[in-house]
Amino acid sequence: MVRFAGKVALITDSSSGIGRGIAEALAAEGADVVINHLGDGENAESAAAAIRGLGQRALVHEADVAQRDAVAGLFAAAVEHFGHLDVVVANAAFSIRELTVEARWENVEAVIGVAQFGVYHTCQMAAQQMIRQRENGRQQTGGSGGKILVTGSVLAQIPFPTSGAYNMAKAAVNHFARTLAAELLPHRINVNVINPGWIDTPGERRYTSDAEIAAGAQKMPWGRLGTPADIGKAAAFLCSDDADYITGTALTVDGGYLLGMRLG
Repeated sequence: MVRFAGKVALITDSSSGIGRGIAEALAAEGADVVINHLGDGENAESAAAAIRGLGQRALVHEADVAQRDAVAGLFAAAVEHFGHLDVVVANAAFSIRELTVEARWENVEAVIGVAQFGVYHTCQMAAQQMIRQRENGRQQTGGSGGKILVTGSVLAQIPFPTSGAYNMAKAAVNHFARTLAAELLPHRINVNVINPGWIDTPGERRYTSDAEIAAGAQKMPWGRLGTPADIGKAAAFLCSDDADYITGTALTVDGGYLLGMRLG
């Protein structure tokens, strides 16, 4: 399938992990991609090279999504380079694991700044850009005004200890996405969420050893952790015309984690 021919996708925090999985999935189906990173230039260039290897164009841009001006600069650079944006994925997240009673406020602010406010900045500016494009005559297949996707987490539902600020942010962005979807109905802009389960990413391995991941995988209903490619496939569906009639929903991609995982 080539569902994204002629389309441009911007994915925040896409130099590695879930973001890169989404970027490569969209590029494999014809999308040109804006790779965003923060202090991860080597991996960002590697991701861009992979996208170019798929025959698509790639732009690398460093920006801290917690900083509103930086997000504005990211969008300006993307539009200047490619001329338009058809898909935007608010994927960037950040977590510092501490018990709430011990958490330092600067750490809480850092987590919320990326995982909640960064999503707000990204989605708001995506919507503004897509509305301008539609008003200027750019209309996608079937009259779509564009696709906005938020990477949430099953921790929006699971009260995972040591993750209070992150859990709060993920619950918030799930409801925010539904609100934005309702507001953008007149513009035919789809807004949806993917809530990944336990995914094997570089970020996860900051906190979890190989042995712990191997042991945890055996307790998973699917017998393994999820991969960035698993999330990429789901994202490609929700960002495609195949999902034109889906907006304001959250898709759980967790290999049955919520249904059947047993930690004991």
